[in-house]
Amino acid sequence: MKRENTPPGDDYMIRCPRLGHQIGFSFCRRENSGLPCFKTLDCWYPHFLVEEYLRGELEPEEWKKAFSRPKTTKVVSLLELIDQAKKRAGSDS
Repeated sequence: MKRENTPPGDDYMIRCPRLGHQIGFSFCRRENSGLPCFKTLDCWYPHFLVEEYLRGELEPEEWKKAFSRPKTTKVVSLLELIDQAKKRAGSDS
């Protein structure tokens, strides 16, 4: 089966790993203040040629803003959250 580079209609739903329920592509496409969710490429690649589609739809700066985030590991994220909590607790005293 040949994959298309056009998104499926909103009647085609997949499970969102972030929200935990079914959503259509149009939500993912605009979830991030009008830009695609950072997970859009991962979630939709099995269903259609999402990268090809979005590269045609987005300006290079929009692409970069949506998908070129620095990757942090869960451990780093947790350490940052712990540090923020300690600072808040220290300012409450």
